[in-house]
Amino acid sequence: MIDLRLLREDPDRVRASQRARGEDVGIVDALLTADERRRSSSVHFDELRAEQKALGKLIPKAAGDEKAELLKKAGELSAAVKAADAEQDAAAEETQRLLLRLGNLVHPEVPVGGEDDFAVLETVGTPRDFEAEGFAPKDHLELGELLGAIDTERGAKVSGSRFYYLTGVGALLEFALVNAAMAQATAAGFTPVLTPALVKPKAMEGTGFLGQAAEDVYHLDKDDLYLVGTSEVPLAAYHMDEILEADALPRRYAGFSSCFRREAGSYGKDTRGIFRVHQFDKVEMFVYTTPEEAEAEHQRLLEWEKQWLTSLELPFRVVDLASGDLGSSATRKFDCEAWIPTQGKYRELTSTSNTTEFQSRRLSIRMREGKRVRPLATLNGTLCAVTRTIVAILENHQQADGSVRVPEALRPFLGGREVLEPVAAR
Repeated sequence: MIDLRLLREDPDRVRASQRARGEDVGIVDALLTADERRRSSSVHFDELRAEQKALGKLIPKAAGDEKAELLKKAGELSAAVKAADAEQDAAAEETQRLLLRLGNLVHPEVPVGGEDDFAVLETVGTPRDFEAEGFAPKDHLELGELLGAIDTERGAKVSGSRFYYLTGVGALLEFALVNAAMAQATAAGFTPVLTPALVKPKAMEGTGFLGQAAEDVYHLDKDDLYLVGTSEVPLAAYHMDEILEADALPRRYAGFSSCFRREAGSYGKDTRGIFRVHQFDKVEMFVYTTPEEAEAEHQRLLEWEKQWLTSLELPFRVVDLASGDLGSSATRKFDCEAWIPTQGKYRELTSTSNTTEFQSRRLSIRMREGKRVRPLATLNGTLCAVTRTIVAILENHQQADGSVRVPEALRPFLGGREVLEPVAAR
């Protein structure tokens, strides 16, 4: 959530941010009204409590009619205090409810617009010219079936659409990608973490995934637990309700988890293969740092993602997402999109978001500098979303005979394999 003081001091900035996101601007004025009600009701409650305490000191000293009158007044005052307390709680609850609906402030350099209004910051590598090489590229599912690596038919039989099995070299390729990604992350100073896949509502809400993204989340009603769509959630909640020492920042974690997404609203999109699925594994970078260092750390996360995709020898581009495509918690978000030959376009493989103090305020995570305690900043960045990375590797490194060349950086994690060869039909 944003700082209420900033809302009071510069409501026009918050209105502009909401407008850029394509979100309700009226919520700003509703929140200002609720906040004023909260503050005035708190003052009123404190005044009544002070009067009640003062009266409580007079009653033991009084006698006769005076005492009876004071007792009568004490009863009236007690009812008034209860009513003021209830009003204070209601006002605070309304303020909090509205505050949780407000998105983070959009960074001033973010392009304004919707999903298609991103800015391309950089293009790395050149897509292969398969026509010049004399053959038409196969898509990742056809390649995966030839290699004995992907089985979507049995995935659908067992679990339904958008589920799959990774078998043989497909399973080995996942393990190789995860180990290679963790090796890069630990070399950069990240602490590897295996995170829970189920979290409490506070963790999910605190990271901002129960707002506009709620329809994409799996909820276990009986246990009131949520399946995470990214290890960003348990990593952000890892230090929930804690105070971290400023001189111990940044704290960098590389989390591995399975991720679960309903893919709500994606009906008919990417239904073939494993590009858009309900369950996949991911290595996620997460950082706790000072607000002053957050933008520089955001650039570092982007560089680590670029390093990763370059090591896999994938052509990609870096985009600065438009304001309407950010998600509620991010002030700015960069995506790295790899070229997918059979789609003839770039598709998102990694992303990194600067959420400033938005998540830390919701999760009550603060930093201590001497005697001063204040919210810190959190950032996240996908290092390897396994299924999409497999799609990109298979399609970009395929050869005319259906085999797939293994990028050099990945070979040590695949037992030295240089090529993935087709296998007999299963």
